[in-house]
Amino acid sequence: MSDNSNQFLDALKQMQGVEVGDIVDVEVLDVEDGQLDVGVVNAGVEGVITRREFTTDRNADLTELVKPGETIKALVLKRAGGDKENGEFFFSVTRLKEREAFDKLQKDFEEGNAIEGTVTSSVRGGLLVDVGTRGFLPASLISSRYVSDLKPYIGKTMKLKITEIDPNKNRLILSHKDLVEEEREEAFDKVASQLVVGDVVEGKVSRLTNFGAFIDVGGVDGLVHISEISYKHIDKPSDALRVGQDVKVKVIGIDDDRHRISLSIKQTEPSPFEQATSSLNEGDVFEGEVKSLTNFGAFVEVTDGIQGLVHVSEISNKHVDKPSDVLKVGQNVKVKVLNIDPSEKRISLSIKATEENAASESARPRRPRTDNSVNKKYMNNDDNGFALGDIIGDQLKDRN
Repeated sequence: MSDNSNQFLDALKQMQGVEVGDIVDVEVLDVEDGQLDVGVVNAGVEGVITRREFTTDRNADLTELVKPGETIKALVLKRAGGDKENGEFFFSVTRLKEREAFDKLQKDFEEGNAIEGTVTSSVRGGLLVDVGTRGFLPASLISSRYVSDLKPYIGKTMKLKITEIDPNKNRLILSHKDLVEEEREEAFDKVASQLVVGDVVEGKVSRLTNFGAFIDVGGVDGLVHISEISYKHIDKPSDALRVGQDVKVKVIGIDDDRHRISLSIKQTEPSPFEQATSSLNEGDVFEGEVKSLTNFGAFVEVTDGIQGLVHVSEISNKHVDKPSDVLKVGQNVKVKVLNIDPSEKRISLSIKATEENAASESARPRRPRTDNSVNKKYMNNDDNGFALGDIIGDQLKDRN
């Protein structure tokens, strides 16, 4: 047998059969407009790879992506019609990459791993993301907050979780929201473990809404409700705060189940009540204006915006059926502070106590005079007292 015959037999032994679904090495024979002509290495089988089956970029110029003579791996898609032995085949590079990607993604899905993907475009209802294959990110799963404009996400690389995968249907559903919430829960647990209700900490305004302000405290957002921003009335949070502003906040609530931290700005400052009563003490007497009358007492102004209650039993030493019998709104009265309760923000006052003080002052006995003749005669600076007999004896001597 000649050498040529031997080489031919060796070549036949090396030639491989080609079946649909096989992964084969193909050599690029020619680059035409919109497709590649290829031949399966060691198989003597030829076929084509269309632009769509080579790249996902529909505008790509194949001559810039591949050159004749290059060898690439491809998936055998199907047999083309024809009379050639073994027939002509269609091959795909993109579907091979998708299959390989799905194998890896399936493993990531089962293990709960996060993956990265690049947003390629926006479609109705969400975003298309390249994660080695094409995945769909619904708008509702982009963020924990509602997203109305999808365009800013195009071109961005995002961390994602796989929520649904089905290679047979080429179905891959992704979520960024799940990952954000997981990270937020981990951050919450870390921050919440270091905080207790009553703590005062530094924070930064991260977001403003109509109902309050979100403050970043150590990487976790806590909410300052609009009612906890200031002791003064404000119509909206933006009237008092701005995004990025550094603020001091007090922790007023931690909800582990809902992963929420409630904060207060106003409680880090003295309240109007505390400011008004800082120089007021029990027993102080002052004059105030009667601001309102009720069946159980009279409210008297202590200072601007702060009032104390004179209970009906503390209006007069005489019986009073109702406060309006003896008092009127706008009347100035002298009152005594009976009690200050900071926790309840209450001040108890009394009118009758000021009358009792005046009466006790007038009824107090006078002190004995120190300049009468007896004292002068029988006491000097060195005496601590005197004897009754001394006084009587001297008087008898005067009579004699």
